[in-house]
Amino acid sequence: MAAPTGLELTFLGHQTWHITDGLSTVLLDPILAEGFGAGNLDFSIWPPRSIDVTAMPTPDAVILSHEHLDHFHLPSLDLLPRTVAVYTGMTTPAAVADAIAVLGFTVHRLDHTTPLTVGDIEITLYPAGARTLFWEQRVAQPLIRLAGTTGNDVFIGVDADISDLYTEQLADGALTPPRLAIVSNNAQTVPYGALGADNNLLPGMDGPRNRTTGIQILNGLLIDYCKPLDGVRDIALCGNGFTAPRSPHGPFLYADHPALAEAANALQHLFRVHGPRPGDRLTVPHDAGPLTTSRATWVQPDQIAEARALLTQRAFLAEPRQVEPTPVTEPLPPTGWETARALLAEELPRMARELLATRTGALASGIHDYLRGPVGSRRAVLRLLDPPGAAGAIESYAWDITGPAWEPVESTGREEAMAAYPFGIEIYYQDLIAVLEGRAQIWDVVGGSYQGWHIGEPLDSPVYALFAVYGEHQRPDLAARCYGHSLTTLGYTQDTAA
Repeated sequence: MAAPTGLELTFLGHQTWHITDGLSTVLLDPILAEGFGAGNLDFSIWPPRSIDVTAMPTPDAVILSHEHLDHFHLPSLDLLPRTVAVYTGMTTPAAVADAIAVLGFTVHRLDHTTPLTVGDIEITLYPAGARTLFWEQRVAQPLIRLAGTTGNDVFIGVDADISDLYTEQLADGALTPPRLAIVSNNAQTVPYGALGADNNLLPGMDGPRNRTTGIQILNGLLIDYCKPLDGVRDIALCGNGFTAPRSPHGPFLYADHPALAEAANALQHLFRVHGPRPGDRLTVPHDAGPLTTSRATWVQPDQIAEARALLTQRAFLAEPRQVEPTPVTEPLPPTGWETARALLAEELPRMARELLATRTGALASGIHDYLRGPVGSRRAVLRLLDPPGAAGAIESYAWDITGPAWEPVESTGREEAMAAYPFGIEIYYQDLIAVLEGRAQIWDVVGGSYQGWHIGEPLDSPVYALFAVYGEHQRPDLAARCYGHSLTTLGYTQDTAA
């Protein structure tokens, strides 16, 4: 066989990469279907594309950077031969490894001291930077190179601050700056009026200027984020590569990475920025030659679906409207309401306790005055929409931090609730139950069924408190239930692993 001439990185959409040196192949965070999601939810890959897995060069290994649903997709793994080894970091939840094992794969955990060698491809998984937000702290960031070479490394940032260990090795000269850095645009900016995780219902706290702009995205990703990578010659953008279920505005704003790359290259001279579309291949040579681009024939864009979605986006931007939340999960059958009530009653005490340890809890416990003067011990309200047997109604609970406990209270109008409580959570009853039953994850619900308000900074929002309380890192039991539903749909049971 001929010696490898470089690394070919084919972008498959969102944050999935197919990496080969022509001899060996590695697949990073495979989403090979047209979308991902739990249960009946579907987050379609953007831009839309299909992948001919039978024509795709079969990977020798899969790298799983972390457990979030836009990186870990059991139906996509199910398309691969069971001879493919799966590698992940040391802190990926055990429920993830267990679910992959049920499919029949062998899962290996790697730390940052021992590079993985797949043929002539060498991969080191670095831990996320210490300043990474808590829900991404388990991310492993791959550094990829041809074994025995230096100067043409590929660093993939994956959803987290750049690893402190990696930047230390760059600073002390143990490593040279990467030839190519891949950074994730996770802004998920929605048009004004649409539902987004950072929306704040308090008067004056939401508006067009509260939405992230493309200029802010470029500055954050290319200037601030890449500052430790001084000397990098090429940067590729990825991320923002899906549309939310039943999104009335189509794709996120600033998800057109070719356009962002063109703007970035016109506005700076530090490095060359690339905005690959699904199927685009970036080849990093083994020498000092230029990075080249080509296309993979086994990735087919759906240009008709893309054009239709862009028309939807343009129509929404031309006539913005206030989008009201709708349930994102299947309605509960009448026979399931009694079980749902019992599950909620069991869960509320736990939620009340765990909220205290979040930023929302810290701020809520430390304030003394709100709109009407001194505040009592009730600092937040949980408003459950369409409770059992009362479509259109609201079931409300006040969070008393002296318990702590969620106490039933009379429901009022939203404005009155916002005047009485500095923090508020509105979510459909059936969607919260779906999270507790493992039929959906908290990431599925936010942006479709959730609205809320809060004082303080964006990260003080109850949204991020819910991520802390119900994310896979904190509630692996719920994640395991969710994976179990997916495995059952694929035709597997826990006994299959045997």
